[in-house]
Amino acid sequence: MNKKKDNSTSDPSVFTSRIKAFREAKVICIGDIMLDRFVYGDVERVSPEAPVPVLHIKQETAVLGGAGNVLRNLLTYGAEVSFFALVGDDVAGREIRELIRKEGTSNDGVLIESGRQTTIKNRFVAGSQQLLRADQETPILPSDAAQKKLLNDIGEALSSANILLLSDYGKGMLAGEIAERILTLAEKAGVPVLVDPKGFDYARYHGATLLSPNLRELHEATLLPVATDEEVVTAAEALLQGVSVSSVLVTRSARGMTLVTKEGKTEHLSAKAREVFDVSGAGDTVIATLAVALAAGAFLPEAAYLANVAAGIVVGKVGTAVVHPEDLIAALHERDLLASADRIVSLKQANETIARWRQQDFRVGFTNGCFDLLHPGHVALLRQAKAACDRLIVGLNSDTSVVRLKGNDRPIQTEIARATVLASIADVDLVIVFTEDTPVHLLKAIRPDVLVKGADYRVDEVVGADFVISYGGKILLADIVDGHSTSETITRIAK
Repeated sequence: MNKKKDNSTSDPSVFTSRIKAFREAKVICIGDIMLDRFVYGDVERVSPEAPVPVLHIKQETAVLGGAGNVLRNLLTYGAEVSFFALVGDDVAGREIRELIRKEGTSNDGVLIESGRQTTIKNRFVAGSQQLLRADQETPILPSDAAQKKLLNDIGEALSSANILLLSDYGKGMLAGEIAERILTLAEKAGVPVLVDPKGFDYARYHGATLLSPNLRELHEATLLPVATDEEVVTAAEALLQGVSVSSVLVTRSARGMTLVTKEGKTEHLSAKAREVFDVSGAGDTVIATLAVALAAGAFLPEAAYLANVAAGIVVGKVGTAVVHPEDLIAALHERDLLASADRIVSLKQANETIARWRQQDFRVGFTNGCFDLLHPGHVALLRQAKAACDRLIVGLNSDTSVVRLKGNDRPIQTEIARATVLASIADVDLVIVFTEDTPVHLLKAIRPDVLVKGADYRVDEVVGADFVISYGGKILLADIVDGHSTSETITRIAK
């Protein structure tokens, strides 16, 4: 057995090219799909009828769960995915197919089967604390006709795939001999198979390339203790021999991961310390990251390292969340300028954060500008903006946008430098760089509670003011600090 190894100090530049190559990955994903419903609210009292909290419901959302969450992660990474699953002929099944369509991919591989109840997981959440989960499900085997069509379609898809991924949630999709038949097809096509396993009998995964159980699943499959590093390695080696797979990646929650291969190599990957909001779907992110990294040409240790980083990111988000390539790069580089600071995000990333803020009843403020040479006037504007809200977002004109607005001699500082300076200010919570001349599209996506501009504007001159007012938002014209102007500063420097 190899000496314990910690990859936490790996050079992030090694992985950046791998992440950029995720878009070249072609992955087949097969498994149990379900609908994850989240009911958010506040708890202020205990029920007089029973010793349980009373949840005052404020918001309800539904997202793809189970293998559907794996699909979401793969698509967010930019991979080309062929997805296969079963749903019932019911409202939840139709909602799942519509959610897949909205993710921008085909749901042709999602078969509707009469007599099957689509699995639904209902989670009730107060703040960031999950109070209760209530499931609706009836795990049954696919019909003979469904199995025949699925296997035929999977066989065709294998001709152009890099990786096949099985997401087994024990709901029937991969029960009986189905998994074995899929593995046989993959072996004939020469396509590696990754499995997120379920149950006690892993014999049906015989011949897979890699299994990714968590600690509880590893214990249940081997009946061996898994409390220490040494015990985890011993149990993983038993699984390697008993199931005849090439590798086992054990996810160990706060203790990171352990990778064990049939060649006798072992790597322990430490978890990066961070605040944990929700572990829902963390295993989905791990297997998706592993699959897309391998499909994009990464070596197994590299893919495992990226999967470990991704797991650390996703547990800091609420619900069955996904990890963006930008998230991975930023986490790898920490606060490196080229990878962006934690607060410098894309609009898609910002929307996830804003959704959490909304759940906590935070008032969201927005202001925008070029912020070329930051001066006391800018600082005063940002301070007044933050005083009017709980969380402040700054829309920052990109370099190309500034050139169009200010001329070819501007900006003085690059958008990365300007964004980094803004992100370092305590009053700023998020920075979004936009390429258009105005932030109208950001305003329509964010729908801030407060839109802030300087008092040198009138309300009717503020871009997007009419839209913000239309849904009840407020416009704040912040006081101007005289004697400070970026243009005047540049003129004085030139003289």
